[in-house]
Amino acid sequence: MTAADGGETADVRAALLRLRRGTGLPVAFGGLVTGADGASRVRIAELSGTATRSLNGLAIFAGHGLGGKAVALARPCAVTDYSTSRQISHEYDAAVEPEGLRAVLAVPLVVRRRVRGLLYGALRTALPLGDRALAAAVEAARDVEQALVVRDEAAALAAAAREAVAELPPRRYGSGDAAWERVREAHGALRALAPRIGDPALREELLAVSDMLTAASAAAVASAVGVVAGVGGSGSRSGVRLAPRELDVLACLAGGATNAAAARRLGLRPETVKSYLRSAMRKLGAHTRWEAVVAARRAGLLP
Repeated sequence: MTAADGGETADVRAALLRLRRGTGLPVAFGGLVTGADGASRVRIAELSGTATRSLNGLAIFAGHGLGGKAVALARPCAVTDYSTSRQISHEYDAAVEPEGLRAVLAVPLVVRRRVRGLLYGALRTALPLGDRALAAAVEAARDVEQALVVRDEAAALAAAAREAVAELPPRRYGSGDAAWERVREAHGALRALAPRIGDPALREELLAVSDMLTAASAAAVASAVGVVAGVGGSGSRSGVRLAPRELDVLACLAGGATNAAAARRLGLRPETVKSYLRSAMRKLGAHTRWEAVVAARRAGLLP
C-alpha cells in the first residue's frame, strides 16, 4: 500500500464515522475501487460498528446487490429489508446475513463522473431509512469525493513537476526557456496546494517535490556561473530564510497572481498576504514584489 492509498483509506474510515454520527445508523462500511477493470469492482475494506468480519474484503461488482446497483446507476440506493428486497439481486446474502443487516443504504463515491468507491449505512431492523439519513450519508460521501479530487490534483502536479525537471535543458537559468517556465508553474501550484492537504504524509511529499524543483534550479544556476552546487544548504546561497507562508506567497506572485488571487489560492485573507509579502520583501531587501521574486530566485529560494 502506497502513502496515497493509505490516505484514501483513512478518508473512507473517517467518512464512515461521520456517516454513523450523522445518520444514527449503528453500522457503516465501505471501500474504494480496486483492480484493473475500472469502477466495476469495489473492495470493502473499512468496517465501523460491525459485529463480524463477514463483509471485510467483499468485492462488489456493478449491478450486483445494493452496492452494485448504486455503482451501476451512480446514485444512492436503499432498501428497507435487504434479505427480502426484490429491488436488488442477492449475490452477497451470505456475507450480509451474519451481520443481521436489514435496512441498508449505499452511496457511491463519484469523482469526475467515475465511481471511485462506496459507503454503506445499515440497521439491524427492517425500518424505512428517511431522507434525513440519506442526506447525511450523501454529505459524508461528498467529503470523501472532495478529498479524492485534491489527492488526484496533488498526484498530477507532482508527476508534472518531476517530468518538467527531467526535461530541463542544459542551459543557463533565466534564459526564458519553456521548460523553466513549466518548472516555475509547477512549483507555484505545489506551494499553493500543499497547505490545503489534510494528510501530513501527502503534504510533505508535495513540499519535497517543490524543494526538488528549487534544488534543480539552484544547481543549474550554480553550474552556469561555475559555483559548486549545494553551497549554502537547502538552496539558499545568501543566508536568507523565508517562512513557509512567505515562500508560498512569493511563489504565487511569481506566476503573476495579484494579492487577491494569491489569497484565494492559499486560503488566506488579502491583508494576510500583504503582511507576508512585506515581511519577505524586508528580508530580501526588496522594494517591490517583483524585486522580491528576483531576489528570492537569486537566493535559490524560488526556481
